[in-house]
Amino acid sequence: MIKYHIKDSSLAQTGKLRIEWASKEMPVLKLIKQRFNKEKPLTGIRISACLHITTETANLAIALKEGGADLVFCASNPLSTQDDVAAAMVDYGIPVNAIKGEDSKTYYNHIITALEHKPQVTMDDGADLVSTLHKEFSGDTDKVIGGTEETTTGVIRLKNMARSGNLGYPVIAVNNAQTKQFFDNRYGTGQSSIDGITRATNILWAGRKVVVCGYGWCGRGIAKRACGMGAQVIITEVNPIRALEAAMDGYQVMPLLEACRVGETFITATGDANIIDKDHFKQMRNGAIIANSGHFNVEINIPALESLSKSRRKIRPFVEEYTLESGKCIYLLGEGRLINLAAAEGHPACVMDMSFANQALSVEYLVKNSGTIKPDVYPVPEKIDEEIGSLKLSAMGITIDSLTDEQKIYLSSWESGT
Repeated sequence: MIKYHIKDSSLAQTGKLRIEWASKEMPVLKLIKQRFNKEKPLTGIRISACLHITTETANLAIALKEGGADLVFCASNPLSTQDDVAAAMVDYGIPVNAIKGEDSKTYYNHIITALEHKPQVTMDDGADLVSTLHKEFSGDTDKVIGGTEETTTGVIRLKNMARSGNLGYPVIAVNNAQTKQFFDNRYGTGQSSIDGITRATNILWAGRKVVVCGYGWCGRGIAKRACGMGAQVIITEVNPIRALEAAMDGYQVMPLLEACRVGETFITATGDANIIDKDHFKQMRNGAIIANSGHFNVEINIPALESLSKSRRKIRPFVEEYTLESGKCIYLLGEGRLINLAAAEGHPACVMDMSFANQALSVEYLVKNSGTIKPDVYPVPEKIDEEIGSLKLSAMGITIDSLTDEQKIYLSSWESGT
């Protein structure tokens, strides 16, 4: 009898059909699952995973189970769980503790439950699992072989832990793999964020003044998709190189306070706190829409918005109207949580195929190299990254050139010149 906490077990069949549909777009993970089934490289390995409970995550979980892993899952965000998927995973024999809309206390109780599994490997999306393990179960960190981290936000937190000497085991930054960052962060976040905002509001993007805060890979993707829908895109940045890149990519670049006076829809994607703050709300136009695509709900200073407001009401699912003392209205989407999963289904399975292939192969790598890697944050091994890229190309029916022996010799020499 497995321990789990989900919304409704009767949703399992619906979840199974959706998981099956997603699997059709995940050929790389399917190949890994088939190999795992034969080789069983994770036999008996206890894994605690704190990830968004989606159809793509379910396919990852199934692949890990095929490899012999003993799994427990919890959600990495209170609004990202797909309840039918959670029910289906339990039906597959994978314990899940996650309910869409759970409060903060329940969210952390679910994390505690996952950690009571005494993991040998952790899989995290935002580093809440790892940080809670180090705070509440610090005596167990020496039993952990290693971990993986899915997000920019989580990698930042883990690097800070490592820098201060508080990280107790090695973690692979899956987020920083080329086959993750260039595709998941850019194309996945770009499409799914626009999708989430559209579902929540039904706005027309064409001609809309859209302000994207942050021009990392996620911000690049959001800006490109908004522009493709006909929006007039403005970028705000604190990094001069990224700001310059945004300008040369054809976007307007200006300080956020200035952008607030003209923007109609604001999307944060920075990984930092209070990006949109009290002074920004004061400058915004009546009817401004605000959404967050960063992992945590700290990028928009919601307490500051509440302090400026005389009333608040839910006007649509995932849309809250704040009426300021001045009389103007500002609309906050998805409680300031990551909009692509709060109001939509998250990234398309096609890009998550590569991200979760990185997760599966990184876990296998950690198990194979148990005891030989010191506590720190590491990149995905280049060999794994390139293997995933090659498998994805093959699945798409794309072939590429190979270097000749002569070319290899040239690239490894220094003698030849003009």
